[in-house]
Amino acid sequence: MSSPGTSPSMGRVLLVCNDSAAVQQLSEGMHQLAIATEVCDNAGQAMRLLNRRKFEAVIVDLELAQAEQMLDQVRVSPCNQTAVTFAIIDQGKPAKFPHPPNFVMEKPLSASVLSRTLKAAFGLMVRERRRYFRCPTATDATIESNGKKASCHLINISEGGMALAESPPLKPGEQMKVMFMLPDVPVHFAIDAEVCWYDDQGRAGLRSLTIPPEQESALQAWLAARLEEDFPESVARQFEKR
Repeated sequence: MSSPGTSPSMGRVLLVCNDSAAVQQLSEGMHQLAIATEVCDNAGQAMRLLNRRKFEAVIVDLELAQAEQMLDQVRVSPCNQTAVTFAIIDQGKPAKFPHPPNFVMEKPLSASVLSRTLKAAFGLMVRERRRYFRCPTATDATIESNGKKASCHLINISEGGMALAESPPLKPGEQMKVMFMLPDVPVHFAIDAEVCWYDDQGRAGLRSLTIPPEQESALQAWLAARLEEDFPESVARQFEKR
């Protein structure tokens, strides 16, 4: 198993393949999109990794033993069931998939086809990263629980939760409403959340329970814009309209 020296800022892909030429081509292609590639040469080891780490995408060479089971495992993995999936097949060789992958690529990999495929998949991989991307922020917030309100600060937020600072004492499992606004968003957020942890410095981690649809859309758009700001210039140039 190896991890080429790529900045993982845009995410991480698990490549399950023992074909050195394909590994090099795919790793270089992901590098150009600022996505780190973790290479594993057998499905058994890769399936263990799926249950321990989060990947934006999983690429499986169907020539490996247990490769088809590997694709099935992705869809039941607690961490990676929504990951973007790729299957690599030999040219002209038929393949059947109980759970079809998002993309299929034939060997030998063509540079032009590989480039088009990875660019087409990039948006899906970024969307997958956005699902758990925690964006730092410094926003005043109000929490309401059992009819009592208190002021605090929102210090980061994701699609599924948030972190607070300067909060009054909270208990794990306690449910509350969190009210705040985000920079450049004309929406007053009011999210029902549950306390996951609280420390003696007044910081707390919360899991979002329900978000009204219009607020959820606004939050997703704001997070997507913040994530795009982190795109390396070399990646952004590849998607500029010409």
